[in-house]
Amino acid sequence: MVASLLVLADGITVKIGSNVFSIGLDLILYLVIAAIIGYLAERVVKSSVPFGIVGSIIVALIGIWLMTRVLVIGGIGDIYVLNVPLIRAFIGAILLVLIWRAITYRGSRARRA
Repeated sequence: MVASLLVLADGITVKIGSNVFSIGLDLILYLVIAAIIGYLAERVVKSSVPFGIVGSIIVALIGIWLMTRVLVIGGIGDIYVLNVPLIRAFIGAILLVLIWRAITYRGSRARRA
């Protein structure tokens, strides 16, 4: 009885129909890493994406996917945290923020004038 009280939960599992969704510590840490990378990419480019921290997380997640699955660059020594290549993710997030800035820069400049 006492041993079962000392066991911590692995995460939250939700079953909807035949789909099972699990939110664990690894997913939470993955999102925290993405938030930090997205924030740093915004600071480097000196521009921001919409939706604040949620936009930063989305930019970083797409940057991680872009640089690890679509544009695989070899020869970069990378630092992995929870199987996330930090340098490649950072480069991908910077590219996406630059693309966002290039798309929206002209419109934001016209609104200010």
